[in-house]
Amino acid sequence: MNFDVVDLSGTFNTLDIILALSLSFVLSTVVGFVYRATHRNISYSQSYVQTLIVVAMIIAVLMLVVGSNIARAFALVGAFSVIRFRNALKETRDVGFIFLVMAIGMATGTRFYALAIAATVSICVVILLMTKLNAFASNIQRQVVKVHVPPEGDFDKLVEDVLIKLTKSFELVSTESIRSGALMELFYTVEMDRGVEPRDLVNKLTEVNTGQRVTVLSGYDQTDL
Repeated sequence: MNFDVVDLSGTFNTLDIILALSLSFVLSTVVGFVYRATHRNISYSQSYVQTLIVVAMIIAVLMLVVGSNIARAFALVGAFSVIRFRNALKETRDVGFIFLVMAIGMATGTRFYALAIAATVSICVVILLMTKLNAFASNIQRQVVKVHVPPEGDFDKLVEDVLIKLTKSFELVSTESIRSGALMELFYTVEMDRGVEPRDLVNKLTEVNTGQRVTVLSGYDQTDL
């Protein structure tokens, strides 16, 4: 039997390694700055942006290792299939950035350098333009209203009477028992009438819920609930 060690690095040279790692680092760093500049809610994570850069470089290395060898490609797929990610992403757009840096790593690792640069520039420009122009924003501004009421009586009807008077539309999202059944929490999404301030709604709801807690969250699509 032949136990000679075979050097597989002949499929790429030192220059390929330097270019792939350097370019994936530079381009993913650009993506990281674009992500930070266009992030709008409170869930910004420095570690997530750093991970984007690391992922791009790792993918570049993996693509150099795989090359055109199908057996190695399937071996890597099997190895990564056992990995489980437990941290949920806060925004759907975060998934897009992950795919972007993966594409950068794949392009640089397979030595499509011009494609990696062109794709990064064009996609980042699109992201910046959509953020600047506030593209696809809804014209309907909705708020979240959480009202605590006693469990007995028709307090939910009294709350809805107030919402009918002060909002254009509302929808009951959930009803939950809290404080070991001592209170009920009513969770609504509402579209406020023109000229009605959140504090006006809070004051009116406080009058009908025996002074229990009332919370109005404005811009809830920008807030992690």
